[in-house]
Amino acid sequence: MIIAIAGNIGAGKTTLAQLLSKHLGYQAHFEEPESNPYIQDFYNDMQRWAFHLQIYFLNHRLINILHFQKNNLNVILDRTLYEDAEIFAYNLHNMNLLSTRDYDNYLELYRLIIQLVPPPDLVIYLKASIPTLVDQIERRARPYEENIRIDYLKKLNDRYNEWFQNYHLGKKLEINIDEIKFIDNQEHFSILLNKINSTLFGLFG
Repeated sequence: MIIAIAGNIGAGKTTLAQLLSKHLGYQAHFEEPESNPYIQDFYNDMQRWAFHLQIYFLNHRLINILHFQKNNLNVILDRTLYEDAEIFAYNLHNMNLLSTRDYDNYLELYRLIIQLVPPPDLVIYLKASIPTLVDQIERRARPYEENIRIDYLKKLNDRYNEWFQNYHLGKKLEINIDEIKFIDNQEHFSILLNKINSTLFGLFG
C-alpha cells in the first residue's frame, strides 16, 4: 500500500509521514531535494535549469514508485508525483522561469507516466491557511526557507487547493491543519487516523 501526503511548504508532510510510519509500521520515504544534482544550479539560475530540475524529480519519483510496487512495500510518501507537475512546474511556467516549449514537453512526459503508473492508495492533502504555514515554517527554522515570500506561498496555496479539488485518480482525504493540529495534539492525531481508516477501509470510503 502507498499513502502519499501532499501539501504546501510548511504544512507538516514530513512530520505526518514520520508519525504514520511509526503508528502503521510502514516505511517512510522522504523527499531529499539536496540529492538533486541540479538543485544548486537551479538556485543560481532558475530559468536556465528549471527544466532539468523538474525532469530529474519526475524521473526520480517514477523510479521509486516502481520499486515500491514491484516489491509490494507499504510506504508513506511525503510528496506526490503529481505535485511536481501540477504545482511546481506549473508555477515555474507562470513565473516565466520555464519556457512554454519546455513546459509542454514536460507535461507530455508527465501525462504518459500517470497513465502507466497506478495512483497511490490514498492521497492526504494537508490544507492550511497562510498564517499557519508561516508559523510552522518559522518554528522549524530552516535557513534556506527564511526568504520565502508570502505572495509565493499564497500562489502555491491557491494552486494546491485547485489541484486537489480536481484530483480524481484515486482515494483522497483533505485534512485542515488549522483545525486538526496533529503535530501537538494526540487527540487530533487520533481523529486524523480515524479519517484515514474510514477513507481507506470504510463502507463509503
